Amino acid sequence: MKKFDKERLLLAFAGPVMALVAAMVLTSGVLLASGKNPVEPYTLMLEQIGFSDIQVLTINQASMYYLAALAVAVGFRMNLFNIGVDGQYRLAAFVTAVVGAHIAFPSFLQIPVLLAVAVLTGAAWAGIAGLLKTTRGVSEVVATIMLNAIASSLIAWLALTDNFGVALGNNQSTGEMAESGWIPGIELGAAGEIYGFVFVAALVGFLYWGVINRTRFGFDLRATGASESAAAASGVNAKRMILTAMLVSGGVAGLAGMPILLGASHTFDLTFPASIGFNAIGIALLGRNHPIGIAFAAFLWAFLEKASPALDYAGYDKEIAVIMQGLIVLTTVVSYEIVRDWGMRRQQQRVGEELAAAARAAASNPDSQKDVAAR
Repeated sequence: MKKFDKERLLLAFAGPVMALVAAMVLTSGVLLASGKNPVEPYTLMLEQIGFSDIQVLTINQASMYYLAALAVAVGFRMNLFNIGVDGQYRLAAFVTAVVGAHIAFPSFLQIPVLLAVAVLTGAAWAGIAGLLKTTRGVSEVVATIMLNAIASSLIAWLALTDNFGVALGNNQSTGEMAESGWIPGIELGAAGEIYGFVFVAALVGFLYWGVINRTRFGFDLRATGASESAAAASGVNAKRMILTAMLVSGGVAGLAGMPILLGASHTFDLTFPASIGFNAIGIALLGRNHPIGIAFAAFLWAFLEKASPALDYAGYDKEIAVIMQGLIVLTTVVSYEIVRDWGMRRQQQRVGEELAAAARAAASNPDSQKDVAAR
């Protein structure tokens, strides 16, 4: 492997590794300050890897985190901060659940229709923030935060029994979806069932990589994110790219709730998972917006969440995992900045070495000096 390739590989892995190590050290410091063993919680959680039910729960949860983080990553590639993924995926899941409970096509039609509803709902909700930014200059951060709150209130209103809600004791749901819209999973007996949508999530990750790295749209997206003025000089419509990026980000976000909706719950109720969109921000940061990196980060996040209940039985607070997740986000930002600065210095040093080598080669070759003098 060439020296340059080794350096690129080092830069790719240095940030996440530094962030994880720093997060573990800081978490251990918190444990020590509270008078607890700073190592045992990690041992207890690592022991959970061997349990098949934890493996299944981790895979299923990771699929939701993965899709939500891909949605965030699309915005990051465009230098947009889409904080509205939480509202986008929850509203999309609610609308999809309502549609699935009121129509019953054959499976080969029902599932595509439900997926289209989810994507379009998420895209439409994110598109509001895109329009506000491109037409009125409203920050997408402010707009998406407000839209999260509006989405929660809108769902609460639509879930009333006078609208689309179905009362089930103390729970409020949208009613069970038609079975033709269910996506079968992989049954593993006592361990549970792996959602069939896990494979769809993997496909979305592959499409994300292909679009971002192998299409003109992906190039324009990255170019506009790096410099709107430079992209505009090359003929790219920056405002159109901003709106398109928000629509694509929202469309992917709309799929984040589908693994559990189409694979397990088959309804939207008060127990439907929340805050996946906020966790996705940290996952996308840790994964450096790369589909493979995001996959590893999603599995880590899901594992910490599903393995943390074991801490309760040993006298530790399971919130330790939440503390570690928060510290990972903070240390990721710092470690990536350190790695970026080191990479810039190393690049400047390498350019200087190449120029010095070229100068030495020219000085040691009389013929080249004559050619230069002749010119």
